[in-house]
Amino acid sequence: MIKFVGGFENVCDLPKTQFPEFAFAGRSNVGKSSLINAIVGANVARTSNTPGRTQTLNLFNIDDRIMIVDLPGYGYARVSKENAERWLMRFQEYITTRRQLKRLFVLVDSRIGPRDSDLELMQFCDLNGISYQVIYTKKDKRIREQKQLVLNPNEHPAMINDVLETSAEKKTGIDNIRAIIGIK
Repeated sequence: MIKFVGGFENVCDLPKTQFPEFAFAGRSNVGKSSLINAIVGANVARTSNTPGRTQTLNLFNIDDRIMIVDLPGYGYARVSKENAERWLMRFQEYITTRRQLKRLFVLVDSRIGPRDSDLELMQFCDLNGISYQVIYTKKDKRIREQKQLVLNPNEHPAMINDVLETSAEKKTGIDNIRAIIGIK
């Protein structure tokens, strides 16, 4: 059973549970919500063609044993500088203080490769010892430009070496993520 727990403005407002949390981060319009919906097998996360719709820390309870966290996007949404800074501070607070966080998935559009904002997030995680795993999204879409998609693990010591490739639309790679999270 999948239940939307809520959208939280502040980390201190998040429910204090012992459930392991698996958080999804990425640039606006990378397909976080679509991927979450594909993983849980239901339309629980709000999707939109307009970047920046997810503006809170959105929690989903899976079978009263796992939490999925849809984090606000970064790097593309047209928001005020003040809002962007507030999102960044909330995001950093979440990933550095939340004990329940078991894995941070960093989503990267496979058609474009990692952008500066993705690399900055990875560097922040590397410097702070926050383990993360990269997921390339939209593998079913036509590649507009060829980009080097290989990330050097030596440059990213906190990165889990197994980079995943997914398509929410075609359900490619979804079972791999489900296995990591513990969803059947």
